[in-house]
Amino acid sequence: MRRKSKFQLPSKYLLMILTLVCGILVYVSFTMNLSGGPLNTVAGYVFVPMQKGINYIGLWFSDKADNLNDLKDVMEENQRLKTQVDELTSELNTIKLEQYELDNLRELLELDQKYPSYQKVAAHVIGKDAGNWFSIFTIDKGSKDGIQVDMNVIAGSGLVGIVTDVGPNYAKVRSIIDDLSKTSGMLLTTSDRCIVHGDLQEMNSNQNILFSELKDSDDKAAVGDPIVTSHISDKYLQGILIGYINTLEVDSNNLTKSGTVTPAVDFEHISEVLVILDKKESGSKD
Repeated sequence: MRRKSKFQLPSKYLLMILTLVCGILVYVSFTMNLSGGPLNTVAGYVFVPMQKGINYIGLWFSDKADNLNDLKDVMEENQRLKTQVDELTSELNTIKLEQYELDNLRELLELDQKYPSYQKVAAHVIGKDAGNWFSIFTIDKGSKDGIQVDMNVIAGSGLVGIVTDVGPNYAKVRSIIDDLSKTSGMLLTTSDRCIVHGDLQEMNSNQNILFSELKDSDDKAAVGDPIVTSHISDKYLQGILIGYINTLEVDSNNLTKSGTVTPAVDFEHISEVLVILDKKESGSKD
């Protein structure tokens, strides 16, 4: 039996030989300019597809580079627009804050004109007790500004409360909605007197406070009637608006009436107040 030859040409050498042969054929084809000859035919079959492949790869990389440049431009534009949006948002918030402060100042001015006979000083609220309501809070004016204990405090459309403590540059205010607050009130339509009580539970439930001991002998009191501070109070100046009757009912003694009052001031949002520098000199206790 005849043995097979064990000699095999390594593939890398075979590849090198074929490459060399192709190179020689191309060189001969171009130098001899054998138009239409077999070498040109071989070159057409071998190198034209290679050139197309190289061109395709080149175009692919070029497209990718263009896409990366476009993406970079888009990212830079996005960052620029984001910065512009942040700046416009900041400007809008500033405008809103300025408008809010302007509205508050206009409201205080109108309130100041509503009680022209009293001297007043404006103050900012700088702190408050825990909870939703401004029942007890601190303002940024004190004894250096002429503020004293028992001075009346107003804001919005009427009475806020009274000064209970004073330092050189601050003062504490207890509002009429606080549980410890009690004010002598008067029905503006009839001049009948009543007692207005602070009640935080009622504020939480219905945003109202309470009134009692209304002597409405002529039965003229009605829902919506305004209640102001009475002239018999020893701490509160006369005629400051407290609020409006919200509910009204006859007491069990059939002599007086009681109910709820919707305050004239928004006790959930207080930022500026006016402190009346005039103090009540005499009267009976609240």
